[in-house]
Amino acid sequence: MRKGSDLLVEALENEGVDRVFGVPGEENLDVVESLRKSKIELVLTRHEQAAAFMAATHGRLTGRPGVCIATLGPGALNFSTGAAYAHLGAMPMILITGQKAIMTAKQARFQIVDVVASMRPLTKMTRQIVSPASIPSVVRDAFRVAMEERPGPVHLELPEDVAAEEIEDIRLIPGHSLDRPVAPPAPLDRAAEMILAAKRPLVMIGAAGNRPRLVEPLSAAVRRIGLPFFNTQMGKGAVTGGSNLYLGTAALSEGDYVHEAVAAADLIIAVGHDTIEKPPFLMRQDGGPKVIHLGFQSANVEQVYHPDAEVIGDIGVTMTGLANRLEGKLPEQKQTLELRQKILAKINARAEEDRFPVTPQRLVHDVRAVMPEDGMVCLDNGMYKIWFARNYRTHVANTLLLDNALATMGAGLPSAMMAAMLHPDRRVMAVCGDGGFMMNSQEMETAVRLGLNLVVLVLNDGAYGMIRWKQAVDQFPDYGMTFGNPDFVAYAKAYGAKGSRVTSAEALVPTLEAAFKGGGVHLVDCPIDYSENTRVLVEELRNKVPDVDLA
Repeated sequence: MRKGSDLLVEALENEGVDRVFGVPGEENLDVVESLRKSKIELVLTRHEQAAAFMAATHGRLTGRPGVCIATLGPGALNFSTGAAYAHLGAMPMILITGQKAIMTAKQARFQIVDVVASMRPLTKMTRQIVSPASIPSVVRDAFRVAMEERPGPVHLELPEDVAAEEIEDIRLIPGHSLDRPVAPPAPLDRAAEMILAAKRPLVMIGAAGNRPRLVEPLSAAVRRIGLPFFNTQMGKGAVTGGSNLYLGTAALSEGDYVHEAVAAADLIIAVGHDTIEKPPFLMRQDGGPKVIHLGFQSANVEQVYHPDAEVIGDIGVTMTGLANRLEGKLPEQKQTLELRQKILAKINARAEEDRFPVTPQRLVHDVRAVMPEDGMVCLDNGMYKIWFARNYRTHVANTLLLDNALATMGAGLPSAMMAAMLHPDRRVMAVCGDGGFMMNSQEMETAVRLGLNLVVLVLNDGAYGMIRWKQAVDQFPDYGMTFGNPDFVAYAKAYGAKGSRVTSAEALVPTLEAAFKGGGVHLVDCPIDYSENTRVLVEELRNKVPDVDLA
């Protein structure tokens, strides 16, 4: 006779799950035994947070929920950051936690916190499973909720007595395709009329436009419509190919070179903008371009984002419908494309500078040089994220993974590990600051144990560099943001990985090439000079003069 845990694992198999990430505890032991007898691999991590980041990245890259497991109390609470990461970043995932028996209380309140309540603001849905008979329907519903727009995390709590309870045969519930609502013709016609009437329309691609299934329809529509476009940080890489229509990435909210094109536009078509992101531009109450919001859901009206028109429905279908209405009818945006060349030239300035420690521009340039078009770069959170967003050109969708929603440190290494598991044939690199790397550096052992091919580039400045930079910009004294680091090369070797140290700017490319060619897990320790943060992102941008008058 099957137990509740057997039924849970069978329901996961029914949803196509092949891996579960996590750190189980004694309240999960029935589930662990059921996993042992299944086709699902249990990927043991060294911290629950890393397991959640891996599951979230699985959802981000595949569109299908990743699954992670933890015990009750402290284990479940360690999922909180990963749940928030997926919730704000719209990544489908399933979090499964254990709990003490609910029919008895032999250990009183030991280790018990209300995990369901704690997960409520961090997930799309959270439920305690109170009967084995309900497992097939609960799991099916969890996957449905996690995958439907807007995607996100779902939490299920399985008490140990429910997991251990035997049950008569019960049928699993088959999955079904999710058909997303489509915008009717009328708002598409109005949007097309607004675009045709505009003198300098501009397309912006946001986070919700960056779904795996949207790559082809969105890329095709952008090419057919023929309008210049820029993207938000989380919209970066949604359009394939090195398009000559690409203006850049809005790594800042205002004042960057790409914002010259934004200021010159009279209409912005915002494709999938999600206001969880730090604003890519600021709408004013008076003046500035009009905005059309194209999304799966209505726009969240904010002080800096209040669209003039909306087209609500499946983004892929909407963009195809617009392309059908606009293809061949729009004049070439010559002035904007002239501005494009100047924007990209300014952004790429000093990218080959030889000074050491390496500058952020040189770092991005050299990483781009060693990564093939389909190579995947997974960023942690730090100052370098702005430089990669501004300077790194993507040619294939989902090849630069960054987080501009929760923007948490510690996610870079687990995300890269997930990417390496899903794409063992590609080059995968984690780029982490020294602070962010040390938050989940223990997962180096997991990566080695799993036999992954992965390069971990650690940018070493001995400080929480982004916070320290903001401290200086706000004219506070330099205080409290520096720390000591271990010998990262020796640290990597202690986990069974390889390690190298960059000692000159010229050595960065050959060191990274050797790390990839050597295979396995290889950490590269690279000192970085962040003085460019103030020179470029504050002084240069504050004093820049617009290059082109588009009046």
